[in-house]
Amino acid sequence: MPADELPDHEPVDHELPDHELIDHELIEAAAEIARTRSRGDHHTMAAAARAADGRVVTAINAYHFTGGPCAELVLVGSAAAQGVYELDTIVAVGDRERGVMPPCGRCRQFLSDYFPDLKVIVGAGDRLRTVRISALLPESYVWADQQ
Repeated sequence: MPADELPDHEPVDHELPDHELIDHELIEAAAEIARTRSRGDHHTMAAAARAADGRVVTAINAYHFTGGPCAELVLVGSAAAQGVYELDTIVAVGDRERGVMPPCGRCRQFLSDYFPDLKVIVGAGDRLRTVRISALLPESYVWADQQ
């Protein structure tokens, strides 16, 4: 079908409404882990997530040259170990006061597959915003659809 004959679709708005506040408590929880638990090249990123029930779960990455897990991946396992299986919002923060960092491609795919409605805090300084994981991985492969 030629492009000029494609049906019109409403654009998908992945940005959350302005009234959706940035979860600063979550950012501070991740920043505290990054400040207090980072160790050289082995642990350089921290993550914090708010569970659907309001609990906050934190984790730190485990870097290894073979591709050790990112903080977001460690967090999902840590959350499950605590009985948390539904996450609402997640944020990653770099060590050495690097601030909020966006998830890498692997984490975007993983988080999208596990939590398709997850909110992610991205940006820096006064440009912080909360977006749906789908905004960070448009037109993505959906693993669950292939099972």
